Amino acid sequence: MTRRSLRLRLIAGSALSIAAALVLAGLGLVFLFERHVERRVDGELETYLRQIAGNIAFDPDGAIRLSPQPADPRFDQPLSGLYWQIEDEKSGQRLRSRSLWDTALTLPADSLGRLVIHRHELPGPAGTQLVVREREVLFPDRGAERPLRLAVAIDRAEIARATRDFGADMAPSLLLLGLALLAAGWLQVRVGLQPLEAVRRGVEAIHAGTLKRLASDYPDEVLPLAEEINDLLDAQEKAIERSRGRAADLAHGLRTPLSVLAADARLLRARGESEIADDIDELAETMRRHAERAIAQTRLRPRRGLSVALAPAIARLVATIRKTPRGEALEWASDIAADARAAIDEGDLIELAGNLIENAAKWARGRVRISGGAAPGGVVLRIEDDGPGIPEAKREAALRRGGRLDLSAPGSGLGLAIVGDIVESYGGELHLEESELGGLCARVVLPAAAARPA
Repeated sequence: MTRRSLRLRLIAGSALSIAAALVLAGLGLVFLFERHVERRVDGELETYLRQIAGNIAFDPDGAIRLSPQPADPRFDQPLSGLYWQIEDEKSGQRLRSRSLWDTALTLPADSLGRLVIHRHELPGPAGTQLVVREREVLFPDRGAERPLRLAVAIDRAEIARATRDFGADMAPSLLLLGLALLAAGWLQVRVGLQPLEAVRRGVEAIHAGTLKRLASDYPDEVLPLAEEINDLLDAQEKAIERSRGRAADLAHGLRTPLSVLAADARLLRARGESEIADDIDELAETMRRHAERAIAQTRLRPRRGLSVALAPAIARLVATIRKTPRGEALEWASDIAADARAAIDEGDLIELAGNLIENAAKWARGRVRISGGAAPGGVVLRIEDDGPGIPEAKREAALRRGGRLDLSAPGSGLGLAIVGDIVESYGGELHLEESELGGLCARVVLPAAAARPA
């Protein structure tokens, strides 16, 4: 997947959304847990307040006494983080837990109402921060009411420690949940993009010639795209049919004039005017080749899944050309690998190779050599002759339409142009090079096709 991949973008967006949601959920859960712990701590402190209020007694001299003291051992451990304190505002007497050691809780001078419990966060011993719950209790003493201020405090670090432990225990679970959601998101993206993959396979099948139109059973979101592709295919098919019709009309329209010209050439030759007859024949041949090229271009419709063996096709061509007067005078050598197969229509291969072999036979002095086989870019076909060849500076001109380097020789100059059209339509390459025989080497590279099973 590249940076332009839709699948990568969707997965990345899903991963970012899941990560953001889990972070927010984790922070929210930690906050809720901290609130829960605080409420639990406040409830415990209020319980201690009730225990202390129920255990307060007075000596005969009026001194305050707590018996028994709260059972939690942290009240007896110095600076343990859990403290209690009793303060008599009238007499100034103060009782405190052993855990406070030599310090006292500095309570705010607020007014406490009956049955009201106040909550404070105050500095404690050793630089700690305390959560304090305090209340005022009235005790009967010698016929009067004696108000006492009771306070219980706990180190806030206990709450923070419990919150951190909860977060540490929750993090692996959130990570596993994130991975599970990411896997689910990947699966959702994969399933969601299946219709687009089906469209791609359908277009590939149309390109290969195994399917004419896309199906109509796609989801509603993808169906308009499939319908547009089908409409485009219909328009393209109509345009091709119109082009074929025009080419057929051209061929039929030229057939009668060419026949007339051939008849006139025969009459002129019979009268002894051979030079004029030869010119007319050459003109007619040029017109015929132009018509053939127009028809060949409309016929070129490369498809995938094609496979043709080079050796037997070339052998048939060579056998045909060797029967001509020019072919009988030449020495032929053919060396094509038996397993060489090209992804090209057999008729197009015959047209392509036929033009090149005829061209080699036309210019060869005495030898034509044909070779072929596997190559890094596909399969290669070489057709060489020992003729005059083409200078490197003029090879590009020879490939242009109607390019003729020797106007004294018969022909229309369209053979190499037709070959170039066929090769280009299949994504191949055509190169004109110097042959080891001294003449021209036409090297054609075509896409390879897998060998068919026996």
